[in-house]
Amino acid sequence: MHYNSGHSYKFVIGSQYFLYFGIMGIFLPYFNLYCYHLDFTGFQIGILSAIRSVALILFPMIWGALADRFQIRRPIDIFCSFVSTGIWALYLYTIDFFAMLLITIFYGIFYTPIISFLEAFTMDVLGKEKKSYGRTRGWGSFAFIMTVIVMGKVIDVYSIEIILVLILAGSVLQALISVKIPDIRIEKKGAFTTKAKALLTRRMIIFLLCAFLMLVSHATYYGFFSIHLEHLGYGNMFIGLAWALASIAEIIVMIKSDSILKHFSIENILIFSFMVAALRWFALFFIVSPFAILLLQMLHAVTYGTFHIASILYIDALAPAETKTLGQAVNNATTYGLGLMVGFFISGLLFEIMGLFSLFMVSSIIALVGGLLLAFSHIMDRKAGLA
Repeated sequence: MHYNSGHSYKFVIGSQYFLYFGIMGIFLPYFNLYCYHLDFTGFQIGILSAIRSVALILFPMIWGALADRFQIRRPIDIFCSFVSTGIWALYLYTIDFFAMLLITIFYGIFYTPIISFLEAFTMDVLGKEKKSYGRTRGWGSFAFIMTVIVMGKVIDVYSIEIILVLILAGSVLQALISVKIPDIRIEKKGAFTTKAKALLTRRMIIFLLCAFLMLVSHATYYGFFSIHLEHLGYGNMFIGLAWALASIAEIIVMIKSDSILKHFSIENILIFSFMVAALRWFALFFIVSPFAILLLQMLHAVTYGTFHIASILYIDALAPAETKTLGQAVNNATTYGLGLMVGFFISGLLFEIMGLFSLFMVSSIIALVGGLLLAFSHIMDRKAGLA
């Protein structure tokens, strides 16, 4: 595939990341809170969250397979962007749980593939400059942190309902810009089903298993870190600062990703990320001082930043050209879909039994197992002359 990535296309891709994660910065912290303000029960809020997780596991792979099989990634992306935006608008017209349940199901069907499609587009647009992926993806992290910081004040001035309008506005903008994504086609060198089977190689399966474990280990952090800090007696200001520091560290690493990838192999970056994650969660098992907690947050640069960059590039390297979209969709579904869902379930279950400090110890062991498995697999590959 020969493609000259122009600055205009990089801007289009960068703006898609900016809007996608800007919307995420409104949705993640505040949508469940909005539902809580509608007097939904914890069980009802849990059902809506579970549906989003199931959608994130199933539909990106279905759409990804269709996109690669018929070479229609761009039309599907534009279609899903516009349809999901239209479906989101329906939230403005109801506060009934069952109506919102239906909206959530259909929204999930069309919204969930957008990020894995975007990752695949980015790999195509960057071409030979794939190692600078982090610099493009950094726009998303920047948008997320800015939104999280600003939204608290916006909600105080207006009300929690404002999130529905803001997410709709961002989605409309994202859908309109999606038509500017270039239509890059690859020469077919074999049947799609034959190439799709190449995603079932031992290296791919082991990597996906390890990446799954990495996200399972992150669930305690994403689900319970703020509660953990509150239990330790820290206020909202400190909690906000802790999350902001993690995002800033992540952005710095993403901007510098090409320099890091020049000096270290993707496999070594992945293994190092696992080991740092094991260390980070283990430290949270016993650390209570504010300075140490903030220092630990800087490790998010590695446990999320370098891990995510290396994962996207690793999947791109392992997936045949005909199945790049499906490869990214499978990765997303296994990690941010299934991994976080299982992780949230385990941490929610163990939270009542063993408390937060012990939860971080469990997370540390899970990350360590994932890292050791990947390291062992890499050693075996080198001995076999595969790496």
